[in-house]
This record gives sequence, C-alpha cells and structure tokens, in this order.
Amino acid sequence: MAVKTLQDLLDAGVEGRGVLVRSDFNVPLEDGAITDPGRIQASIPTLRALVEAGAKVIVTAHLGRPDGKPDAKYSLAPVAAKLGELLGRHVQLAGDVVGQDAEARAEGLTDGDVLLLENIRFDPRETSKDESERVALARELVALAGDDAAFVSDGFGVVHRKQASVYDVAQLLPHYAGTLVAAEVEVLAKLTEDAARPYAVVLGGSKVSDKLGVIEALAPKVDTLVIGGGMAFTFLAAQGYSVGNSLLQEDQIGVCKDLLERFGDVIHLPVDIVVGDKFAADAEAKTVKASEIPDGWMGLDIGPDSVSRFAVVLSNAKTVFWNGPAGVFEFDKFSAGTKGIAEAIIGATEKGAFSVVGGGDSAAAVRTLGLPDDGFSHISTGGGASLEYLEGKQLPGLSVLEA
Repeated sequence: MAVKTLQDLLDAGVEGRGVLVRSDFNVPLEDGAITDPGRIQASIPTLRALVEAGAKVIVTAHLGRPDGKPDAKYSLAPVAAKLGELLGRHVQLAGDVVGQDAEARAEGLTDGDVLLLENIRFDPRETSKDESERVALARELVALAGDDAAFVSDGFGVVHRKQASVYDVAQLLPHYAGTLVAAEVEVLAKLTEDAARPYAVVLGGSKVSDKLGVIEALAPKVDTLVIGGGMAFTFLAAQGYSVGNSLLQEDQIGVCKDLLERFGDVIHLPVDIVVGDKFAADAEAKTVKASEIPDGWMGLDIGPDSVSRFAVVLSNAKTVFWNGPAGVFEFDKFSAGTKGIAEAIIGATEKGAFSVVGGGDSAAAVRTLGLPDDGFSHISTGGGASLEYLEGKQLPGLSVLEA
C-alpha cells in the first residue's frame, strides 16, 4: 500500500499545526469502567509522537452505536481519562462533536495539547449514506483543526467503514497512515501475500454467515482451517448430526455442506463438545461426542479431544490467523477450549510461527483468560476490518489514503 505515513508528516513538521486523528476507542465497558483498554493503548505511539512534535492534536473516535444522537452511556469521558493516564498528560474532552464547546476548546489549543471530541456517532452525519451529509460534517471537523491542518488515520478497526471521520475527512486534508494502521496493513499483507507454510486458520464466533467470505477466500490458500465456536454447530448439522439447543443457522446448512464437499481436506471440525443445560455461568456442564449432543442441551465449548487434535495441527504451523473464540469463554466452565487453542498458538509462536489474533472477541479472550499479549506475533485491533482485508475487499478508509 503506497501511502504517506506518520513519519512523512513528522518530517514535514507539525509544530503549531492542527492535526486531526481518527482513532479507534471502541472499547468494552462495564458499569462505565473500561474492561479492556487495548485499543486505547494501541493509539498511544501515534498520539505521543504528535504531542512531542508540538502538534495541536484533535482526536475523533466512536464508542458503541448511539443511534446518531447524544447518549450519556456512550460518552467518551472514561476514554478521555484513560487516554490521559496512558499519555501522561491532561486530555480535554469536548462536550459535543463539532458544536460550540468543541470550537472553543479547539480555538484554545496550544502546541502539544490533546482534545478528544465527544463520540463522533452522536452526530447522525458520521454514518449517513448521503455523501453530502458526511462531507458537511467532515468540513466542520477540518475547520476545527484550522489552516494548514493534516489528517492521520489511526483507527484500523473502522477503515472498512465509509464514514465522515474515516473517509470524507481524508479527501479534504493531506492524509497519512498512523503507526497503528501502517503496522496492521503490513501484518495482513504478510497473511495474504507470502505466508509461510503450513498455514493454519482458526475461526470461531457465533455465526457462519459472518465468516463465509473469509472461509471462501482463505480455504483454497491454507493448509488447515479449524472451525470452533457457535458456527461449528451449523457445520455439524450439515454432517447430519443433531445439535440439540445449540446455536444453529438453518439457512446456512446447505452452504456448509457445499464448503465441506469442496474443502473437506482442510476443514477440521470439533470431535467433542462441552454442553450445558442452559446459557449461564452456573449451567450444568458435561462433555459429549460431537455426534451425540443430547436434546435440550446446548454446545457452549469445544471439548478436550478437539483441543488436543487442533493443538497437534497448530503446533506444526508456520503461520496462524485466529479470529473468534472456540466457546463461551466468559463463563469459566466453557472457557477451556478457547484457552487451549490460544495456548497452542502461543506454543507455535515460541517455535517460530508468525501468529495473528484477528481482533474483537479473540483479543478480549486473550486478556480475559490472562494470556500474555506478547505470546502472539500480533494482536489486531480490527476484527471486521481484518476479515474484510483477508477477503480481498476494498476498504474505503485505506483506499482513500492511497489517493
């Protein structure tokens, strides 16, 4: 990808200039507290470099899906506090997106200051399908940054979105890829262009329909495709097994049959399942063969035999991409499958494999289960974006940086 990078901007000089940065701060919250600050931590190298170079930094980001209007539960207030803590300096939070408070605070910025605008999705124009509405918001964002401003795209988790702060702003200002976006693209290019073999992909998560594109794109290119998580039950149903009360996409059974016929030599399915009598942390749990899930029970994790078999395949891999947990890791009784897969990937990494965790729930699982981030070569900050990149799709937020 031929784009200008943060270093190009720093070389040109940013002291006293307004720099608009699109970051990805879409972090999980529980009772208003951030439970995994990984995405905020990932933004620090770019922001710190701009602060130290004397830029007036204005950051835009979203949190959740607030439906185009202010909603206190999606405020970026906890993000501003955590960002300030990690940067070691005060981060101002505007009370609005592009309103009077944002204007007044932007006007008062001095060199090295950081202003975080309130949740960009509080403005309905951010996600509008109407280009003129998005461009109008983009112009207001650019106006906040002042004359001679620049734009740095550093929110990899949103580059697959054609949104005002991601796509339209980049068309109005000199634009650069931030440290995070440049690193993510470099890693994903390695997975698509010259991956060392054997190449293993582990896909989990709940819905087959969400992963169809990436299965179609990767199955012909990889040596092993391990399927776990809720999506495994639609594949098991395609083999004629009863899946009890497990998650099942009946309209995808035919698709899974077709995939098994075409790629049966590379697709590996669970051979045993940990089932529960209900979807709850205190459910009664037992392990059964994948072909013998009892009526009234639901599969909530892959079983120990599956973990052992998958671990053998993964231990020999030279490249591993993992997206989606193997089970409901948030419940202790159903976390062993995901932990076992993760530990097998860490083991392969220790033996020299290049391993990538594809964002989202997998990254959350690594941290929830107390596994070391540095056990993997790279933990992506973009679940949906990384999948779309691997599918070979054009990502608007990246293609606009090439212009």
